[in-house]
Amino acid sequence: MDNTPAHEPAADARATGGDWPAVSVVMPVRNEERHLGSAVRGVLAQDYPGEMELILAIGPSHDRTAEIAAELAVADRRIRVIENPAGKTPAGLNAGLAAARHGIIVRVDGHGILSDGYIRTAVTVLEETSAANVGGIMHAEGTTDFERAVASTYGSKLGLGGSRFHIGGDAGPADTVYLGVFRRDVLERLGGFDEHFARAQDWELNYRIRAAGERVWFTPDLVVTYRPRPDITALARQFFRTGQWRREVVRKYPDTASARYLAAPGVVTAVGVGAVAGVAAALGAPAWLSLGWLAPLGYMAGVGAASVVVGRGLPARARLWLPAVLATVHLSWGVGFLLGARVPAGTTATAPSATR
Repeated sequence: MDNTPAHEPAADARATGGDWPAVSVVMPVRNEERHLGSAVRGVLAQDYPGEMELILAIGPSHDRTAEIAAELAVADRRIRVIENPAGKTPAGLNAGLAAARHGIIVRVDGHGILSDGYIRTAVTVLEETSAANVGGIMHAEGTTDFERAVASTYGSKLGLGGSRFHIGGDAGPADTVYLGVFRRDVLERLGGFDEHFARAQDWELNYRIRAAGERVWFTPDLVVTYRPRPDITALARQFFRTGQWRREVVRKYPDTASARYLAAPGVVTAVGVGAVAGVAAALGAPAWLSLGWLAPLGYMAGVGAASVVVGRGLPARARLWLPAVLATVHLSWGVGFLLGARVPAGTTATAPSATR
């Protein structure tokens, strides 16, 4: 593992190719044997004119992630491998930030593939807008019928609520963006990523960026291909945890609550209360309580109708997955949000130990 602490001042981090600033790409990875190679190739294939390094922050993995990372580093000197013993994404991002040599930080995940020209475009927009963070669209793309159904759900307002970074939209200031290309000085001034947040650390950081008077900028010209979870169990686990940690963001910053994020827990509450009322009526409670069945039945009908809309253009087998996928996304998120994350309160952002 590379523990080199050397850093270059951001103002001097200029590449030999004109005035393009040098960039550090940080990729926290754990158990990414399936996608790591394609994610790394997507970074190395960028046509960025300036100097670029790629830092792989490797968490404890149960597959060949560490071995693959080491092989990739041997094959290309732009790659450095560092350890992320905590294994959590924000810890890996902070470790990468501390190890980075340059003044612009490009966040990439181990299951994402950057579009052509991504870094060049991001740096251009970063400088043109004076933003602290620039991001674009998470373009979900599946390779199996199940994954295609999930990808279609990501790209629909009926699936994840219509955030610009899921469905696209006009360029401009945003509350949050997918991944991000950051000014390093802002990240360090704000203390880096909050390691209290095992998930939702992007939402939380972007809130602090905006609260500090800086700008988060969305542009549809930046696209990252995202590989969805491969099965219904993994999908349910993902969205349950996402809901838990979105609740934690709302707990810490109540003004971040919005109708979009409260919709899923509202659905879970209505369906649950309605089902309990219906069962109670069947067991001898007042007959009017049987009206409670309207909530779960209405939701099921809504999911069926939404599946028809979301499934346009999908193969038949992928369309068959859509009702289960939509319900899993909505209900897992909602239950996770209602239960919340079982973590100690009061943890603050952990500042990376970057030495200039």
